[in-house]
Amino acid sequence: MSTARKKIALSLGKEVPPVEEYKAQPGQAIYGSLVFNDAAQKQFLSKDVYKKLRATTLKGEPLDPSIADQVAQGMKEWALAHGASHYTHWFIPMTGLTAEKHDTFLEPTNEGGAIAEFDGKTLVKGEPDASSFPSGGTRATFEARGYTAWDPTSPAFIQEEVNGATLTIPTAFVSYTGEALDHKVPLLRSIEALSTQAIRLLRVFGNKTAKRVFTTMGPEQEYFLIDRKYYELRPDLIAGGRSLFGAAPYRGQELEDHYFGAIRERILAYMMDLDRELWRLGIPCKTRHNEVAPAQFEMAPIFEKSSVAADHNMIVMELLRRIALRHDLVCLLHEKPFAGINGSGKHNNWSMATDEGENLLEPGKTPHANAQFLAFLVATISAVDKYAELLRIGISGPGNDHRLGANEAPPAIMSVFLGEQLQDIVDQLEKGGASGSKSGGTMELGVSVLPPLPKDATDRNRTSPFAFTGNKFEFRAVGSTAPIYWPNTILNTIVAESIDRIATELEKGGDLNKTLAAVLQKEIKEHKRVLFNGNGYSKEWHEEAQKRGLPNLKTTVDSLKAMPKKEYKALFEKYKVLTEREYDSREEIMWERYVKILNIEANATVDIARNQILPAVLAYQAKLAHTITSTAAVVKVSQKGQTALLENVAKGGNDLFESIEILDGLIDKANEGSSLHQVAASFKDSVVPAMNKVREVADWLETMVDDELWPLPKYREMLFQY
Repeated sequence: MSTARKKIALSLGKEVPPVEEYKAQPGQAIYGSLVFNDAAQKQFLSKDVYKKLRATTLKGEPLDPSIADQVAQGMKEWALAHGASHYTHWFIPMTGLTAEKHDTFLEPTNEGGAIAEFDGKTLVKGEPDASSFPSGGTRATFEARGYTAWDPTSPAFIQEEVNGATLTIPTAFVSYTGEALDHKVPLLRSIEALSTQAIRLLRVFGNKTAKRVFTTMGPEQEYFLIDRKYYELRPDLIAGGRSLFGAAPYRGQELEDHYFGAIRERILAYMMDLDRELWRLGIPCKTRHNEVAPAQFEMAPIFEKSSVAADHNMIVMELLRRIALRHDLVCLLHEKPFAGINGSGKHNNWSMATDEGENLLEPGKTPHANAQFLAFLVATISAVDKYAELLRIGISGPGNDHRLGANEAPPAIMSVFLGEQLQDIVDQLEKGGASGSKSGGTMELGVSVLPPLPKDATDRNRTSPFAFTGNKFEFRAVGSTAPIYWPNTILNTIVAESIDRIATELEKGGDLNKTLAAVLQKEIKEHKRVLFNGNGYSKEWHEEAQKRGLPNLKTTVDSLKAMPKKEYKALFEKYKVLTEREYDSREEIMWERYVKILNIEANATVDIARNQILPAVLAYQAKLAHTITSTAAVVKVSQKGQTALLENVAKGGNDLFESIEILDGLIDKANEGSSLHQVAASFKDSVVPAMNKVREVADWLETMVDDELWPLPKYREMLFQY
């Protein structure tokens, strides 16, 4: 083992940082303490202002502009009470990360002092530079003006730092021309679109009191943790979040002992620290556990309204990374940070609920007789089939290309799993009507001390990209780094279109039961091809999906080619989610992002292979040659084995040199393409295979070269040593 790696190994696990006040203050005592929530609003706002603000946050009513100054005053006083000196408009540009610009509350006085000021105008609108964020051509460099607009539906919160605190105000981000430059505005619009159509359908079924329908989400988050000292010796992880080199360890995940295993003390201390930070921010973190791959973990929250859940997931990802550093760890959120073992996803649990608290995807005890549920269920199924390409676009990215279709994530083919009970009901509906539902019953375990277990009416299917799981759909194909605004914007919009179509037919009048039966029968016949309850990994399913005509867009490049279709642009325009210009800008940004990420990875591959791995190989080659020569000068013993080893290493070194040169040339050639589409295609078809070839040779050499000379921390070290 090299000297640097040996020092790291000897220093690991010496101390476990204590979690601050973990036992002194229970979770319920601190929950939401850093959020301008209901309790804080009641304390710092007048009754009238509080009532008007809650009407906006809970019921979606337009914000009363007259209360802005009073809300700002109350929010400022609350923030100052928490030690805040600054405020920031926090937004989600199309970089995949959050953005913020801090301003102080302090305003100088004529007497040479300062007072804390914060008014309604400042709360409602900010003005960051819009020219330096991805805009897909909607903003030129000289067109710098952009606005952040306060989103009152997502609560303000305090970011606590070592030396102070900042009032953080979730906002939307738009250009001077009013076009959305962020992920949040389209999501909010899509929620409005779905609500409008869902209310129409509810009215058909006799619900006259619900005023709004919200989509809800509970995004599970998978991640890896490695020791920070190893991370700092891996330039590939630093540059792109995934290892571009690394031979398979002699022990990976084949023993299946990490999943749900006992959590190591150092990791549990990190998780406890994370939980408390999330609870303070009102983020309902519920579950923590070891995931399948070594060094892989997962956290899962309780459901919230989609816009809030999306904001909270961005905070979760930031805190996962930030808190890891306190524990001398690094959190890797990339979909595939290590080759050969499971990657990470973000299971997007999605449903619809009214402002009265009714879950519209709750089947009830007799789902076959629950006409309203069946209408929303079939609308969702139809949407997934009709707009499968859009859903695939929503989860596209070079990181997810490594994961989709492997035995850890769903395939790129969009299909819907319903389970035995609902599949049976859908089959009945296709024939004209449903008269019964399969029940789960109980499971006798054959052990007297164990009680009978209530059995669900259906199994679960982890190979399905879009699976019904009791009272929600789990969109399992979303990547772990993805801001969930975009896939949910697409999901909300396509379901809104399906609900619109069904509601329009039912609103025509006549016998509701007969009309509904006919509409559902027609929808199922047209879209049943998307239903599949079997093994999504199997070769047979891929063949069957092709026969059914289901799209199989295996890569980001394949999926983005479908994005310019006129019917997709028309869909978003019809429901006022994205204008054609906004839609086109997102396509441009996705192409740009793909090319930029692969450029970074390809150049990092060349640099690391040429400047770190190849010198180590040559050093070992020289060491072997010297050993053979010096031995021959002293003893007359056959050195056939040593010579063969030298020949193999020398050949490997030559192969590595040649593969590096080929890759370097292909990068330059790819970037000469006349369009982004052409450049991206060249990277996919030429550069990525060349990168894989460099890695193949380098990973083989890792198993041959003297361990003391190998410069990069190895998988067996990063994944198994804490």
